[in-house]
Amino acid sequence: MSLTKLFSRLNLSMKINNLPSLVVQTAGLKVYPLPPKFDIEYPERRKLRIYEKVPQYPPTLRAFKMQKRLRYMRGEEQTHNFLLHKQFGVVAQMGGRLKHGHFEMMRFVVARKLPETCFAIYRVDPPWQPISKKAQGMGMGGGKGAIDHYVTPIKAGRVIMEVGGPVEYKEVKTQLEEIAHKLPFKAIAVSYESMQAMAEKEKRMEAENQNPWTLKYIIQNNLGGCANWISPVDRKWFGKHR
Repeated sequence: MSLTKLFSRLNLSMKINNLPSLVVQTAGLKVYPLPPKFDIEYPERRKLRIYEKVPQYPPTLRAFKMQKRLRYMRGEEQTHNFLLHKQFGVVAQMGGRLKHGHFEMMRFVVARKLPETCFAIYRVDPPWQPISKKAQGMGMGGGKGAIDHYVTPIKAGRVIMEVGGPVEYKEVKTQLEEIAHKLPFKAIAVSYESMQAMAEKEKRMEAENQNPWTLKYIIQNNLGGCANWISPVDRKWFGKHR
């Protein structure tokens, strides 16, 4: 008699006699998916370098002062809005300014918390725009104040930094989200696939929109006389960027 028939008869007799059924433990073979293969081109330097707090000028050149120039932060980034290594990164969702301390924060997180096999690169310039400030309690007049610190202006959609290596997105997602949360403006951690999905979703929503009264249509046709009071920024970007 085979073991299968024997166990089935035992279970049947136990059910008739109101006894607990017999549980037969069997060993199974689990098949796991193969790990992904990575074709990675490493940069010359794998870790983030230390950016200078103050830009270096020639000895004969005096450090210049600058106006606010908010146009450096307004609008959408047209050049550095994609991932060069097509893996992971941090993308700004609005304009802002990066100080030297923010670069040091990103460098510390990459050096201490990312896997050793990863690499990271900056996609923004070192602090170069001078920000002047007067002493506390100083009255009006007396000319422009002295240079207090330097910043790097950022536009919406700009890639701040990239991370790559033989790792998956879930291995570096927590560290990238930490960096994005500590930046002085709204930013998100992205992968190459998520950036493509967001771009496709935006195009699809614009194509499937059935409401003709969009903000772009209202501004371009001066409905309600909005041209008399609307902001020049909204006239150019139609409410998308401030």
